[in-house]
Amino acid sequence: MVLGIDGVTLYLILLTSGVLVLYGGAELVVAGAGRLALGLGLRAATVGVTVIAFVTTAPELFVSVIGALDVSGDIGFGAVVGSNIANIGLVLGLSALIRPLTISETVMRRHVPFMIFAAFLLFALGANGTIGRLEGGVFLLVLAGFTVYLVYYVNADPAPVDVANPDANSGIAPRDVAFVLAGLVLLVVGSRWLITGGRGILSEMGFSDLFIGLTVLAIGTSLPELAASVVGAIRGETAFSVGNVVGSNIYNILAVLGIVALIVPISIEPSTLRFELPMLVAFTVLLVAMMAYGRKLSRFDGAILVSCYAGFIYLLLP
Repeated sequence: MVLGIDGVTLYLILLTSGVLVLYGGAELVVAGAGRLALGLGLRAATVGVTVIAFVTTAPELFVSVIGALDVSGDIGFGAVVGSNIANIGLVLGLSALIRPLTISETVMRRHVPFMIFAAFLLFALGANGTIGRLEGGVFLLVLAGFTVYLVYYVNADPAPVDVANPDANSGIAPRDVAFVLAGLVLLVVGSRWLITGGRGILSEMGFSDLFIGLTVLAIGTSLPELAASVVGAIRGETAFSVGNVVGSNIYNILAVLGIVALIVPISIEPSTLRFELPMLVAFTVLLVAMMAYGRKLSRFDGAILVSCYAGFIYLLLP
């Protein structure tokens, strides 16, 4: 079936609206969850690396779960792998081009090892061509261990009372809870629109569900990370930009794929094992090497990351 102009226009409207609604939902969740965490006494830096990183992963979670239920597991798998590569190549690359990014010792020591481990764990568990419920359970167990690890360090290094910040140690505010709930509703709606619009257009052009997940859905769901990291770079909060991406890449694999695999076991094509998964590992190793050298990402590093991402997208084209 060849779409008429009305069909194409409808899909474009759904795609654009889905991206905008996802972004708006993520902004509400970020704002509400961030203030809730501060109100409970967490450090601002800890909020950025953990809470904000987790909630900016919400679009990937909703797109992947809804895609797995309504379409196929390829949608969710492609969205996660593509989003992690986009987070490194596009989000951190553009952020470093705006302003060189300083790598905090906390992120490098506590979070980067988990990001590396998650990428290699995905590669290892997916090597047999299937990520089933057992592998999903392993991802969630590792996620639980990561969470316990974070909670331990938060309790071992509690935030001091910050009289200059009215949100610090202020408790739970109903407004912030309402922000989170409204944001979650928008994420559900935006996810459905993004999947319908993006899949409708690219499917009619002959692209596979995996390609759709790796490209349009991956970039669309990475918008919250892109917005948070770029704004952080512009404001000079460069450690936040890096921590946001590192945390998001951990949660994308451990939380999102763990949940999707429990719902619908994921079959991985041999071509994906040969290209997309090795590329995820390669992007991760490249990023860590850059971060370890001088504890910063320079503008030159940013240019390399963006160029590598452009090359990745080019190689995906049939």
